[in-house]
Amino acid sequence: MPVREAVADDVDEICALITALADYEELRDQVVFDAADMRRHLFGTDPPAARVLIAETSDRQPVVAGFALWVPTFSTFSGRPGIWLEDLFVKPEHRGRGHGAALLRHLRGLTEDRIEWAVLDWNQPSIDFYERLGARPVDGWTRYRWLPS
Repeated sequence: MPVREAVADDVDEICALITALADYEELRDQVVFDAADMRRHLFGTDPPAARVLIAETSDRQPVVAGFALWVPTFSTFSGRPGIWLEDLFVKPEHRGRGHGAALLRHLRGLTEDRIEWAVLDWNQPSIDFYERLGARPVDGWTRYRWLPS
């Protein structure tokens, strides 16, 4: 499964994938980004605010099958950099073909430490997928969010 770093020309596709993910998670009302801001934050700053991997089909004319949007983290306990996976999404018509696993394997190769993410409690297909890869939930932690006033 081909996985590549996203480039600025991928912004429209990335925005469409984020919107499709929000539809899947029934959170479309939370999608308020501007594509120009997304381009600026992902490709117009050094370092970028986040990074994106793109999974493509192996067809003669490759098609974007999914994406992973991630940010570097650092663990004070291990003393090593890790990854926070903000979004992982594979289009429904491309699921079950290894694209999600290829994206995660690529991320696994980018750090020797932890990769962490959140999954909605009701999203059993994703939970099952993550557990088949060997990922486990982190017991004893509750995720918090502090939004601007």
